[in-house]
Amino acid sequence: MTKLSVNINKIATLRNSRGGDTPNVVKAAVDVQNFGAEGITIHPRPDERHIRYQDAFDLIPVIKTEYNIEGNPIPKFIELVLATKPTQVTLVPDGIDAITSNAGWDTIKNQSFLKEVIAEFKQNNIRTSIFIDPDLKMIEKALDTGADRIELYTEHFASEYAKGNKNAVKIYAEGSKLAHDLGMGVNAGHDLSLDNLQFFAESLPYLDEVSIGHALIAESLYLGMQNVVNMYLHKLKVKS
Repeated sequence: MTKLSVNINKIATLRNSRGGDTPNVVKAAVDVQNFGAEGITIHPRPDERHIRYQDAFDLIPVIKTEYNIEGNPIPKFIELVLATKPTQVTLVPDGIDAITSNAGWDTIKNQSFLKEVIAEFKQNNIRTSIFIDPDLKMIEKALDTGADRIELYTEHFASEYAKGNKNAVKIYAEGSKLAHDLGMGVNAGHDLSLDNLQFFAESLPYLDEVSIGHALIAESLYLGMQNVVNMYLHKLKVKS
């Protein structure tokens, strides 16, 4: 069954907007897991505009499911991951000034760099995943980096699905099968929501994990977090 990892960055964004410690990021992680989520995701950025590097350490004692830290593997990020040793690290090529992740890795041009970084994480028994567009050539070359999994960047799917173009999911399904055939796991994330998740999950032959933050937190403002987490879990269970 596909696992749901909840990205709690937006909880930190709300906290930081006022100062202090409300809402509390650690409590949010505890609650989300108690509501049934199978993982917690954070994406610390150099300016710490939402998740702070200290949050990554504070979360360690309370995460009883899976801990996924994603980000651009600059030296400071690499040091953080090696110090916290999460279940999984997801490498994302986002620029320092990027509002949110907006592209996957070019696994051809960045082959040697990714291979070196991934090797270090794997030596420390940290599962590695790389954020990637649904490009079959890039997925194929991802295998040579040594990555355990890929995370399909789903912004294009979500945008097209909202326009009524359900055929946009086909390349993701092909990428899912290719990655599986090559021996890599398949994750997905970005702009997945209650509206499009079930269709996406049902369309992919292989999908280990989805990481969802912005939509889930936004929907929780109206429907309540416990309710929303369970709604997401239900949509994933329908597939299985």
